[in-house]
Amino acid sequence: MSGRFWRKGLWVSVSVLALSGCMSDMPGGAMFAKPPLGAEAEVTRQSGALSPTPGETNSEIIETLLNRQSLLQDRGPFADVAQAALNASSRASEAELRSAELRAVAASKNWLPTLGPNISLTSMGDLVTSMLLEQVLFDNGRRKAERAFAAADVEVAAVALSQDMNDRVYTALSLYVTALKGAETAQIDTRALSRMREFERIVVGRVNGGVSDRADQRVVEAKINTMRSSQSTAREVATTAQAELRAMTGKTFTADLPGRMTLKAPQGGIAMLSVLKAEAEADRSVAEATATRAGLLPGVSATALSEGGDITGGLTAGASTPLGFGTPAQMKAVEASKEAAGRKVGEARESAERSESRLRQRLASFQRQEAEARSLAEQSRVTFGLFERQFDAGQRSVMDVINIYEQLVDREREHVEAKYEVILIQLELARDYGVLADGDAI
Repeated sequence: MSGRFWRKGLWVSVSVLALSGCMSDMPGGAMFAKPPLGAEAEVTRQSGALSPTPGETNSEIIETLLNRQSLLQDRGPFADVAQAALNASSRASEAELRSAELRAVAASKNWLPTLGPNISLTSMGDLVTSMLLEQVLFDNGRRKAERAFAAADVEVAAVALSQDMNDRVYTALSLYVTALKGAETAQIDTRALSRMREFERIVVGRVNGGVSDRADQRVVEAKINTMRSSQSTAREVATTAQAELRAMTGKTFTADLPGRMTLKAPQGGIAMLSVLKAEAEADRSVAEATATRAGLLPGVSATALSEGGDITGGLTAGASTPLGFGTPAQMKAVEASKEAAGRKVGEARESAERSESRLRQRLASFQRQEAEARSLAEQSRVTFGLFERQFDAGQRSVMDVINIYEQLVDREREHVEAKYEVILIQLELARDYGVLADGDAI
């Protein structure tokens, strides 16, 4: 194309832009107003993927995500494991968020006129090249709905990123807690085996001396084998969890601090991530339905055509989707889809409330079991000490002492099981609320 042709096209572009500026001052012309600052902002992040760019105004959902603070202490094994899990993440959901943000940036410019070449072949075999510029003057809010759809799509991607990162931290911490539980259980079994072997030595001596029956020796050997199997299982559980955590984070965490593992359950007052995602998806569905409905209605556009050095302009009216006998049903379907989106939010909220109630009931139950198991273990320890002194005084048989000691070991295991189950439930609640990692650090 000649330089003169491009200059003509540029002049047409300026003319239609001026026309759109005038129309923006007319009633109903607000669709030409420039989107708020930040819609065209460069998609770069200074810290976390959810952090806003300078001058950008975030949505309420994204602000909610940014303001969430982790329940984990700044220092300690939990925080170290969580940070290692975040650092080693491939963050595929972050790439999805970047893509959604770029689509939103592109959609924020849909109010501008479109310009493109038009090449046709005449009946005489000549190629005719023209430049067509089109500016939508009235579209029943379709482009505004498209911008709303893109913004809601960013919100959905942001919530998905928060869910993925909290799920990852939860997985890493649950593996760490499982390794701690296995290590502590193995320690209990190791102590128990040492004491049971001493009892076995006493029983064997009594059997050899004809004081006890050989059946007592068989009973003690069976108890020792059971404890040895329990010890091996606990060690395998700890080793497997540590290996999985190492593969996940690339680091090795020692399970040597079982007594310092404390975590508080998150308080109410904030929405679960599943509810936030349902709300964002509902907004996106409503925006999509609005755009679909606008496409079924006629709109008005201003066009300018530069062809052969001549410039012609005009107004065109029409709908992006041709009208037909099924159009009324399509309109009703669009309205029904909006209602369905609202109902999905209600279902998500109900499901989240049920899940929270279930977890909090389990948490209360295991907290009670932990306290009871601790008290029972203390009582069994006192009773065992009493029986041991009575055995030394010849008032108790060795089998009585062995049975009491076995009961003590069982209650110590129950205490460990309940203690770590409490932490796992608290982690699950924190994951659902999205407070296993700081929102501005994701």
